[in-house]
Amino acid sequence: MTVTTTLFEQIEKDYILAYKAKDSVRLTVLRLLKTAVKNRLVDMRRPGGSLTDEEMLDVIVKEGKQRQDSIEQYTAAQRPDLADKEAAELVVLKEYLPKALGQEELQALIESTVAELGATSPKDMGRVISAIMAGHKGQVDGKVLSEAVKKRLQS
Repeated sequence: MTVTTTLFEQIEKDYILAYKAKDSVRLTVLRLLKTAVKNRLVDMRRPGGSLTDEEMLDVIVKEGKQRQDSIEQYTAAQRPDLADKEAAELVVLKEYLPKALGQEELQALIESTVAELGATSPKDMGRVISAIMAGHKGQVDGKVLSEAVKKRLQS
């Protein structure tokens, strides 16, 4: 018999471990993540409930995007100290996301999705992107995917 833990349970366990180890960066990230989860539950009108792993991935991806945006803004504002802090937090968040697809895997996925949907022009770009994002949540960066699909459908 195997016992599987949900993503939320894993984050709870890691939070306790980080607290005991006095790992301030991990502790901060996990505390913010737990708060984001509670906010999401309130938004979904399920306070006191729990999120599915897929809903947890949505929250983690959103938090990761916020960190990425902050890194870009801090770098542009010549604040490497704050950018480094956000980068360290992003590393922790990425530990909870599925492994990102490589360039070759992404190209193969785009080709198969384009063929499957019969996409022929840039007008079909939205359908291709949504199909890929739905099946590979957290594994694909939206900006990279958008550029690759655009390039593929224009050729």
